[in-house]
Order: sequence, then structure tokens, then C-alpha cells
Amino acid sequence: MIVLAVGMPRAGSGWHYNLVHDLVVANGGVDARQIRQRYHLGRILTEINCNIGALTSKRLLPVMVPSLLGNTFAIKAHAGPKPLALRLISNGYIRPTYIYRDPRAALLSAYEYGQRGLEGGRANAFSHLTTVEKAIDFMLEYVAIWQAWMNVEKAHTLRYEDLLSNYDAEVTHLLDYLAVTNPDAPKVQAIIEQYRPGQVSKSDKGLHFHKGQAERFRTALTAEQLEKANEAFGGDLQKMGYSI
Repeated sequence: MIVLAVGMPRAGSGWHYNLVHDLVVANGGVDARQIRQRYHLGRILTEINCNIGALTSKRLLPVMVPSLLGNTFAIKAHAGPKPLALRLISNGYIRPTYIYRDPRAALLSAYEYGQRGLEGGRANAFSHLTTVEKAIDFMLEYVAIWQAWMNVEKAHTLRYEDLLSNYDAEVTHLLDYLAVTNPDAPKVQAIIEQYRPGQVSKSDKGLHFHKGQAERFRTALTAEQLEKANEAFGGDLQKMGYSI
């Protein structure tokens, strides 16, 4: 089986993936980096966190091979579900868990991270977001992806803010979803503690864990920018559980 850890950009997706990945391994699964190397999937499962990119048939089918040979492992994505992925989820071949964040906080984080990269002379995936308005447009796509995952009946969904503020309860739900057979085992408890907020350093490569301030966007954005964001995301904010 493939455990698919999907996340909205700048929503703790690296943190979420590594927590899920290590719990899968502790529960008898295989390290995804070993799967990538053993089955020559380096062109498909990219970056340190084995990101599959788009959930197309061309990318999914080769990754299904080690799964069908009896390996359970976790991979990462930011993309929305496509027909083949939905069929595989429905039939139990893929188990998806999706994390999201207030899109106003996510767009601010993406914008600032991109600009920090430019200032440091190392452009990154968000450096093209040269204005907050561009970041709003960028995040609109991921709000649509949020809706798509919310419509997937078998998907486990959680909010970044809840993982920060109510970590133990959210991890308990995750353990149940991942069918961890012995949640009290020392190795499982060690993983839970390793990824507890406050234990994760922002220098840990691949975790993308930074300040975690839930509503900093209310003071960091101008009144005009905040109004544009509220208008852009509209009623979806309330559906996500966030106040305007």
C-alpha cells in the first residue's frame, strides 16, 4: 500500500510527511528513500521527501509496482487527485492524508520565503511570487485542491493549526487512520516526541517547519491586501473553519 501525504504549500507539509513516513516505517513499512533507490524511481519521487508531483497515471503506475510487490511506504504530494488516484484510493491501494492551513497564512509564508531566497541569492520555488497579489493568485489553485481532497471520502484531513495546538489528539487520529498496531511501542512514542511542536528545528532539512504563528497575516498584510485575500477566498475560509 502507498500512504500519500498531501499538503497545501507552506502548511507544514514537510513536517506532516516526515511524521507520517516514520510512523509507517515503525508500523512495518519501508523507508521511501530505499524504495526510490531500489526501484529506480528517482525521476518520479523527487527531492528529499519523495514528492511524486502530479498524480498522473504516468507517475503513479511505476510507483505502484513496489507497492503491489508487498511494500508499504509513504510518499508526498501537493497536487489534487486524478481519476486513477481516486480509483486506487477507493480500492484501498492508496491511503491519503491531507494537511491544509488558512490560505492567508500560507500565501504570506510562501511570499516571504520566496523573497528571503532572492535576498540570499538562492531563488526557490516561491521566488516568482514577487507581490502579495501574485501569492493570492497562486494560493487560489491550492484552495481548489483543498476542496478536491475534502470531497474524497476515504481521505484523512487535518489542519496545520490543529496539529500545532492540539498535537496529541491529532496524532491519535493519525495513528488510527494509519492502522498503527502498537501505538504505545517505544519506537512509535519516540517518533511522536521527535515531531512534537517545539522539538522540530527549522534547520531540519525537508521539514519546512518555521514560525507556526496562526494569524500573523492579520498584522503582516496591509488592510488592502487582507481585504483582497478575504475576497479571493470568500466562503471557503469559513468552510475551512477560519474567521474572516
